[in-house]
Amino acid sequence: MALSVATQAGPRVVLSARGLGKDFSGFTAVNGVDLDVHHSRIHALIGPNGAGKTTVFNLLTKFLQPTRGQITLLGQDITHTRPDKVARMGLVRSFQISAIFPHLTVRENVKVALQRPAGLATQFWLPLSSLDRLDARADELIEKLGLSRWRDYRAADLSYGRKRVLEIATTLALDPAVLLLDEPMAGMGQEDVAMVADIIRDVASERAVLMVEHNLSVVADICHHVTVLQRGEIIATGDYATVSADPRVRTAYMGSEA
Repeated sequence: MALSVATQAGPRVVLSARGLGKDFSGFTAVNGVDLDVHHSRIHALIGPNGAGKTTVFNLLTKFLQPTRGQITLLGQDITHTRPDKVARMGLVRSFQISAIFPHLTVRENVKVALQRPAGLATQFWLPLSSLDRLDARADELIEKLGLSRWRDYRAADLSYGRKRVLEIATTLALDPAVLLLDEPMAGMGQEDVAMVADIIRDVASERAVLMVEHNLSVVADICHHVTVLQRGEIIATGDYATVSADPRVRTAYMGSEA
């Protein structure tokens, strides 16, 4: 009998990398990275500036092609798959720079994202009213992420933190199996950080989340597993208590074991 996600074997691996590497004109940016991201878990990828975190993200989402190694998503080899197909397979990412439409309302932004899974993205000849069928699902996502009060606001008029929440809503509209978040807390005040951390924790109850994040307090608070990179290689992996006690990690961040 097949094991379920909730068995003693633990949550299933939904995204995996083995021996992942990337060279740029003789410079090795990522080398020998092994990574397992599990369903219903939040996995943080951390490290000092220049450690290779964003390069790993770009490799996993196929914005960059690996020089070596293998990537699997939901058991399928995606090492040489195009990024648009990878997204349709369930691997969706956000970016450090917000990707929402500032002059559309919150609801309109979510409806734009919902068009592809609803099969409406390329049907330009349909009347605008054909998008009304998306209202209920859009409102469900908006409510789930605590944006109901701002549903009819232009995205440009939202606070910075709520713009980032709206971006998460648009990625969730694609119903990803794995959500990759690139520095979701960057530039936020403490109140917004707490709000978005709670949202990410809730989002991860139904999917895997892999995030690059510099706010180590957030990582300690919400992440189940942490992988630490330095100069493109993994130097520690485990829960936050384990990796934060590792002298190699302290040296990477502080410059000395002290």
